[in-house]
Amino acid sequence: MAKRAKKRTTKKSSARRPRQAPKMLSDLFLDTLKDIYFAENKIIKTLPKMAKAANSKELTAAFNKHLRETQGQVKRLDQIFKMLGKPARGKTCEAINGITDEGAGIMKGFKNAPALDAGLLAAAQAVEHYEISRYGTLRTWAEELGMQDAARLLQATLDEEEATDHALTELATSVINLEAEQEHREAA
Repeated sequence: MAKRAKKRTTKKSSARRPRQAPKMLSDLFLDTLKDIYFAENKIIKTLPKMAKAANSKELTAAFNKHLRETQGQVKRLDQIFKMLGKPARGKTCEAINGITDEGAGIMKGFKNAPALDAGLLAAAQAVEHYEISRYGTLRTWAEELGMQDAARLLQATLDEEEATDHALTELATSVINLEAEQEHREAA
């Protein structure tokens, strides 16, 4: 009988643990803000490597331009953290780590190859598409949470990301992919 009584006591004590407050949209917003903060800072470290690896002057210029934009985007995120009264701190973003690892693999695997710039550009667009997704979501949540100033800042960044994606597409179709294909034909 002593064992039964002990079991009941154990069950009662575990049932009395304080419950964690349910996670709200504001919690998800902050968590995702930390995710994109990490991602943007990772991109700041990665873009100079991509610019250095690129063969095309136009692609190097595009990467350097986006580096400057990304630095400004981090400043906007800093402002949003300040509005929330939270420290500007990132949370490891496995998605951006994976995307940038793929880009590093292209730099290594296609070094001095005709298709290097096409691969670098494709890797950059994968980053842009991730960012567009994140910023669109964050902007929408900011609006739903009544954070109009944050929504405005997020929209400004979203506009830049979409413009960069468009510019990269133009560069790919008008120069980079054509050069890679031309070099392939000349080698054949």
